[in-house]
Amino acid sequence: MANEKKSDDEISLKELIEKGKEWFSYLLSQWKIIVLAGFIGAVLGLTYSILKKPVYTATLSFALEDEKSGGGGLGSALGLASSFGFDLGGGGGNIFSGSNLTQLFKSRKMVEQTLLTPVEVNAKTISLAEMYIQDAKWREGWEKNPKFKDIQFLPNPNRNYFTRVHDSIFGVIYNNLSKSLAVGQKDKKTDIISIDVSSTNELFSKYFCEALARQVGQFYVATKTKKARANMAILQKQTDSIRGELNGAITGVAVANDNTFNLNPALNVRRAPSARRQVDVQANTAILTELVKQTELAKVTLRKETPLIQVIDRPILPLAKERFGKAKGIVLGSFLASFLVVLGLLGRRMFKE
Repeated sequence: MANEKKSDDEISLKELIEKGKEWFSYLLSQWKIIVLAGFIGAVLGLTYSILKKPVYTATLSFALEDEKSGGGGLGSALGLASSFGFDLGGGGGNIFSGSNLTQLFKSRKMVEQTLLTPVEVNAKTISLAEMYIQDAKWREGWEKNPKFKDIQFLPNPNRNYFTRVHDSIFGVIYNNLSKSLAVGQKDKKTDIISIDVSSTNELFSKYFCEALARQVGQFYVATKTKKARANMAILQKQTDSIRGELNGAITGVAVANDNTFNLNPALNVRRAPSARRQVDVQANTAILTELVKQTELAKVTLRKETPLIQVIDRPILPLAKERFGKAKGIVLGSFLASFLVVLGLLGRRMFKE
């Protein structure tokens, strides 16, 4: 039985080899069709490489220094522990730490506000959104549609004039840009964050990359220092109010003294307004002194809580360009077309058999 099974295996292997030779001979007989398909594929690949626009990538890198999040010795110890892979917590107070900051760059709010940034193109000031629309040639198709014909994206951070159509267009632009926007640390050992923006328009990649970094930086600083700025504004308002009261009290003392000049010593009751004003001056002076002290301390706290965003490298023209090469298009087009034709020929022959 073993010999019989072995004989059956040898017969099946011979049949497989014979079938392979038969298919190979069949493909050789169809070489004209395969060569023609390869030629057509090469032409199509070359055409694609010529028509496809090159992609320009703008890169901006920056370092973030937050004095408040350092935490002194504790912050250093936590940083040392995290470098060895241990998560000891302690960083819950920083809402923009790690991946949160990365997601902030990719958030729709930041991207939309960046798209409303004014830029100068061909001696005209337009928004980045309008620049994107013109580069994509969307307006050529909108001319026949009254719903989109009069849509404008002015360089104005106020979205109150936006309609549902504006939001839908912004949604499409955001989805397209989110695919070509990369934010993160290229080296996990460093704290340098890089922003990569890719598009077919070199100037748009550069302008959008710089505007996005500036927009996120302003939002980050404003959010981190919101409490400190509110506290300082309240103290400043109170200081100004007490200073006004003190000035009024000083003026009142002077007026009361003028009214009691050369007054008969027997009429001391006439000196009461001057005495009351003098008490107001002393009280307001003490309050103002403390408020000025607290205001200066609030200013110091605000400076400490204000993070430093230091840009290291900015995108410089000409940007890095990536294009689909002609040789690559010819080789890939020819190979894919020939491969598909070979599969089709073999499939047709198998179907007939």
